[in-house]
Amino acid sequence: MENKKTATNKVLWIFAIGQLGWSILAGIISNWLVFFYQPSQEELAKGQTALIPQGTFIGLTVIGVITAVGRIFDAVSDPYIAGKSDSMKHRLGRRIPFMRLAAVPFGIVTVMMFISPFEAGSKGNVAVLFVFAMLFYLCMTCYCTPYNALIPELGSTQNARINLSTYISVTYFFGTGIAFFLPSLAGIFQDSMGYANGYRISIAILAAFAVICMLVPAFLIDENEYVDTTPSKSSAFSSLLSTFRNKDFRIFVCSDILYWIGLTLFQTGLSFYVTVLLGLDTKMTSTLFIIMTVSSLVFYPAVNVFSKKLGKKKLISFAFLFFSVAFIVTAGAGLFSIPAMAYGVIIAVLAAVPMAILGILPQAVVADISEEDKLATGESRQGMFYAARTFAFKMGQSLAMLLFTSIALVNSDVKKGETGYGLGYRLTAVIAAVLCLLGGLVFLKYDEKKVLKRIEEGRKDA
Repeated sequence: MENKKTATNKVLWIFAIGQLGWSILAGIISNWLVFFYQPSQEELAKGQTALIPQGTFIGLTVIGVITAVGRIFDAVSDPYIAGKSDSMKHRLGRRIPFMRLAAVPFGIVTVMMFISPFEAGSKGNVAVLFVFAMLFYLCMTCYCTPYNALIPELGSTQNARINLSTYISVTYFFGTGIAFFLPSLAGIFQDSMGYANGYRISIAILAAFAVICMLVPAFLIDENEYVDTTPSKSSAFSSLLSTFRNKDFRIFVCSDILYWIGLTLFQTGLSFYVTVLLGLDTKMTSTLFIIMTVSSLVFYPAVNVFSKKLGKKKLISFAFLFFSVAFIVTAGAGLFSIPAMAYGVIIAVLAAVPMAILGILPQAVVADISEEDKLATGESRQGMFYAARTFAFKMGQSLAMLLFTSIALVNSDVKKGETGYGLGYRLTAVIAAVLCLLGGLVFLKYDEKKVLKRIEEGRKDA
């Protein structure tokens, strides 16, 4: 096998711009889709309408079922696309062809998810939303699975891997932060275009910018210069089974599922925590997210340094515990004689610490495990490891969407100012805290020393 170039920091930053793009689109859906289609009393008063039926069936809401099914479809398609990417024979490599093909459709279907062509409350709107939700998650898989597979391939050393994980975490936070500005941007158009159309126009603007970002690494990085593009010979199904036979990976995935259920509950509920529990305006969501993001970025250099000295396992376990504390504090929003904005800042700062750690290190852990597995088996299946991870945590996210949209309805008929108002939202934060704590306990079983030792031995033998 010919020697490949080592990716410079410039190349790694170019790669990270792709994450900026797809995190904007993912942030729009994860933070605002439920907010848009299952509006609170406050948003209905501002002019939003119930575009889809708001009733429940066996305790499940329409938007909850659609998002959950979409995530399940997304999770199931991940291993298939990963297998196709791992075995791809193309002059551009195994990953870049998928990224080029998926970027533009990914942006278009994001916009279309917010288009409701039928009258408010119509089942036709449900059907349209369902179709575009499935297309959204398919496009996300086609771009993100090959993209993530490049992480261990471009990050060829421990330091480069942690640096790359840091860079993509930075762009992920900025992308998610841009998505949080959606209400502020929509406010510019709502006076003339109406509540819903203000959001739609703003989403189209953000999606166009996101597509450009996703195309940057797809056209500026020559995969063949830096990566071993030898196709895997295993079928997608057998490769997936082999991936889950790795004990350390199974431990990581179990903890990751618990974390993502908790985090998805928190992210989906954030706009409701701000508007319902704290009684602040929707636009304050972006302000608090800026505070959380800036605070988190302040910790990035420390995470980068200490993870190299102390190891990733200790910091990740600490982050799980810290997140649990932040979620419990969130559950108490509006119950204490603390100014609403001050309480929001407290939540943002508390969440910033674990967000910095968990935004960087889990990707590097998967890269470690996949490299150790490659040394042990001789199979280059990086795409499948990331697909298996996303398969698992997206199943968790599906469950989280069902949980949130159903639990949020607890006491939903209670008027503002009455006892028990917002109880459903508080319960989602409490559940998120418990799940994160459990995730941390599971992750303590991960044998980081063994994995890193085998990687070091493999490099000496190479």
